[in-house]
Amino acid sequence: MKAFANVHPAVSMTYFLSVLLVSMFLSHPVLQAEALLGGILFCATLQKRGAALRDIGFYLPLFLMVAVTNPLFSHNGVTPLFFLNGNPVTLEAFLYGISLAVMVIGVLLWCKAYSEIMTSDKFLYLFGKAIPKLSLVLSMALRFIPAYLRQSRRVSRAQKAMGLYAGKNITDRVKNRMRVFAAMVSWSLENAMETSASMKARGYGKKGRTNFSLFRFRSADGVLLGVCVLLLAVPLVGAVAGITEFTYYPRVDNIETTPAALAVYTAFGLLSLLPFILEVKEALVWNYYRSKI
Repeated sequence: MKAFANVHPAVSMTYFLSVLLVSMFLSHPVLQAEALLGGILFCATLQKRGAALRDIGFYLPLFLMVAVTNPLFSHNGVTPLFFLNGNPVTLEAFLYGISLAVMVIGVLLWCKAYSEIMTSDKFLYLFGKAIPKLSLVLSMALRFIPAYLRQSRRVSRAQKAMGLYAGKNITDRVKNRMRVFAAMVSWSLENAMETSASMKARGYGKKGRTNFSLFRFRSADGVLLGVCVLLLAVPLVGAVAGITEFTYYPRVDNIETTPAALAVYTAFGLLSLLPFILEVKEALVWNYYRSKI
């Protein structure tokens, strides 16, 4: 079940922009940890268990690489842990590396969730009238990578069925990969031309062209949009008031625990967990009605 996928596209776009805005531009460790947690839980509800395990194999090494790389190149800070080739590896640089890794992984997870929820038809619905050509290009670009991966797997399986992957040495593997790549280049160009011709035949972008859409702005969408704006306003006000300011150099700041700071943490925590809460609620309702059958 994807309860958040049924939300109006304008609300979904507003929500993702809100979370990404705070995640990328407010470097407070509590806010970044909340964004990471929300992204992990939301992506877990959107994916199967096997896909989630594969993602762990990608994100965990990336997290370690980003966290370890920063203290190796940045030697700022007043608390040296040890010396490497005469250069200090400081606690502040190490903590900043962890913070940077949390931010990067969190943003990647939210972008992944965005690609799952904001499909090309939703993107065209939002921006097709205002910027038809640019919205079409962006829609094609956003869906290109997942479509490319799916098609490459089909081509690879077809060539295996034809017996083209019989060789086990490195040379044969490289040739096979190049054969798949050549097929994918042709498919990409052909697919782009077909899409362009199809949209042109439908009169896309022409003045006076009407558009049919299944999306309707319901009262529940209005409530959810209001909640998102309210929860976003709290950390933004906190940023203006300096509550979310946090520095790692030369010393790591203390995390504020004032009522205002706790309000900021709570508001953004609820904002980050909002899709997960909706998914859990939908699953509970679904299971309840199934039990009544």
